[in-house]
Amino acid sequence: MSKEIEDHRLFNHSHNQPFAEVLAQHVSRRDVMRGGLGLAAASMLGFGGAAQALAGEQAKTPLTLAFEAVRGSRTDAIVVPEGYVAQVLVPWGTPLQAGQEWQADQPMTPERQAMSVGMHHDGMAGFALDADNASRRFVLALNNEYIDQDALWAPQGGPTNAEAGARPADESRTEINAHGVTIVEVEKDASGQWSHVANSPYNRRFTSATVMDLAGPVAGSDYVKTQFSPDGTQTRGTNNNCGNGVTPWGTYIACEENWPDIFVNRGERFQDDARIGIPTDKSRYGWDPSAGDATEQNGEFARFDITPRGERAEDDYRNEARTFGYQVEVDPYSGARAVKRTALGRFRHEGCWLGKLEAGKPIVFYSGHDARNEYVYKYVSDAAWDPADANRPGVEYDRLAIGSKYMDNGTLYVARFHADGSGEWLPLTPNARTQDGRTLAAALGLAENDLAGIIINTCDAADLLGATTMDRPEWVAVKPDNREVYVTLTNNDKRGREEGQPINSANPRWENEHGHILRWREKGDDPAATTFQWEIFLLAGYPQGSDVPANQIGTIQGDIFSSPDGLWFDPAGRLWIETDYDEDSPNHQGMGTN
Repeated sequence: MSKEIEDHRLFNHSHNQPFAEVLAQHVSRRDVMRGGLGLAAASMLGFGGAAQALAGEQAKTPLTLAFEAVRGSRTDAIVVPEGYVAQVLVPWGTPLQAGQEWQADQPMTPERQAMSVGMHHDGMAGFALDADNASRRFVLALNNEYIDQDALWAPQGGPTNAEAGARPADESRTEINAHGVTIVEVEKDASGQWSHVANSPYNRRFTSATVMDLAGPVAGSDYVKTQFSPDGTQTRGTNNNCGNGVTPWGTYIACEENWPDIFVNRGERFQDDARIGIPTDKSRYGWDPSAGDATEQNGEFARFDITPRGERAEDDYRNEARTFGYQVEVDPYSGARAVKRTALGRFRHEGCWLGKLEAGKPIVFYSGHDARNEYVYKYVSDAAWDPADANRPGVEYDRLAIGSKYMDNGTLYVARFHADGSGEWLPLTPNARTQDGRTLAAALGLAENDLAGIIINTCDAADLLGATTMDRPEWVAVKPDNREVYVTLTNNDKRGREEGQPINSANPRWENEHGHILRWREKGDDPAATTFQWEIFLLAGYPQGSDVPANQIGTIQGDIFSSPDGLWFDPAGRLWIETDYDEDSPNHQGMGTN
């Protein structure tokens, strides 16, 4: 999540037990805070007990790095270890076509931006073009999460009517085209320098205006019928894509995260509008005031104002926001239309992380809802994994059809963590039972078998089931050798200071400014299991003995670090942790990536 588009209002007003209270019951503050990672792990009862955990830590051989660590600093530059180099590859505005060059003083136009790299990259992944040359030439897919209007419009001194008034249509179009996903071929030359391949047949953009298909339970339902798509099978655009995912059949998943603020609803509100955070006064960028311009086509700007106006949903854009908040599947190898996979839930997706893959067993994807007091989700496919569906670089075939096989039919679950170190996955299905004994469909006022309605109201459904509220769940990583699942809980400095986020005197992470990492193991090492055992992997913050409040002390040795975000296991089994903290906070100075 970028600081530029963070929305830390509390939208979850359920009274579900917060993870802070679960942690307080599960392990005392003294146990968590007294020692390093080994002692912290030993204090937890999960994964076979304290003695085994401590013995395992003592028996491990420390992994070494092939470089000298770089200390955290506030240097306004990319700093790499000695012997390494950093290179700028495809910055915003890089033309995807040959014969064009980036010029800093050249005004950006809708057409130019639509065929140039988008703004503010986030999640990304590489896709091999052939098995023999994968390390020197591949297709790069990357999210363009948000825009900086001042930078985008620097040649003219800034955006027009950014705070009030009608935005010029071409400025809105350009900003819309700066969001989304960029697909670009890159290659390395004999000297080791990387560059993009202009005019590559793989180069393409998906913007906030690109037509996309809806698939899964929501597709074709009344919830997503609009003036643009009266049958509810299509939408336009993907927005604020943060983390990402990669499927085993060779497609890219762009995850829609902080998208609600691009819309506004000044009229009658749906239940899901308020729960997910659709504003009622103004949209983030003011694209909707461009509506009515003489050049507007097919409600391209009007769609961002979802205030009901017609007699039917097909007469206006009241349902437009309901076509956002999904996992978006893109085939980086073909020119196929992107598909929004609604079965994986509708919320502010941080990522889409593949679970342990095994032939003959369902495919599992994990995702976190990156906001305070939100939840961790898991999707389990109905179809079992067939290795014959694995990606074949250099071969043309319908990868999105394979995606439909695994991602359009399955069960979405939300996590509940218990104080004894156990946990359960609660199914978000119409007949699931809420905490008061009703069916989930009845509790939401839906028809008996309305799975589409459950997906549209994913957040409310999770509230009703009694899922555990978390401190901004973000990336997930699965340890290859033992199937442990790790999730970063980036931070929540409002813990104890807002409704629904109470403090507990025995809870070490009140005002959890620095975050922590949780890990669990599914029962029987089966990714599709509905129960699991969990424990705290680490608490971020300052080393023990630091002269700071106790709630800012971490459980690791060595350098301080804060706000864990990205996670990745390398082939040697090392867990790499990316941090994402507020550089303006005095409590974050010197905190780096680990």
